[in-house]
Amino acid sequence: MQVLPKGIRHIPGFLDRSRQQELVEAIRLVVAEAPLFVPEMPKTGKPMSVRMTNCGPLGWVTDRERGYRYQAEHPVTGKPWPEMPAALNDIWHAVSASEKEPEACLVNFYSADARMGLHQDRDERDLETAVVSISLGDTCLFRVGGRERGGQTISFKLASGDVVVLGGEGRLAFHGVDRIYPNTSTLLKNGGRLNLTLRRVNP
Repeated sequence: MQVLPKGIRHIPGFLDRSRQQELVEAIRLVVAEAPLFVPEMPKTGKPMSVRMTNCGPLGWVTDRERGYRYQAEHPVTGKPWPEMPAALNDIWHAVSASEKEPEACLVNFYSADARMGLHQDRDERDLETAVVSISLGDTCLFRVGGRERGGQTISFKLASGDVVVLGGEGRLAFHGVDRIYPNTSTLLKNGGRLNLTLRRVNP
């Protein structure tokens, strides 16, 4: 068995099929109100390979001009982000070990060829509270390392219903998605992977 870096928890099969389906339906309502958009890398304006949206009081966005940040409005529609589904709050309180409420849920949709390079979640003012990541749909190859770029990493698969918690010493661990395994789940009608990342932004 692989030994994960300190502070990183992988909880396979945390959500059974019925809870996964309920969560997908809730996210569909979120996307209907706050459509998926293609984020841009700061400075270069290069489009990312994922499409994203958010729910909760705050949402994470990025573009060429203003870079990585949290804001209260959808960058395309200008409307406030939809309310966070109660099911997400339930998951957060079950695994985060925090009494604080999550303030943002970043919804990333990965098509078969989408990737996410190694990065830290460090745009929050609160860097103490854990980050909770929920996988829905096709399996991915997830990679995680330490707090320094270029350090040793390990990779493991995340299947639909799995949850990963980055807390404690692992809160600022570099992590990313190296590949998607198409047709490994029937949860999403047209395939692909949804990743829901719950975060506390303010102390």
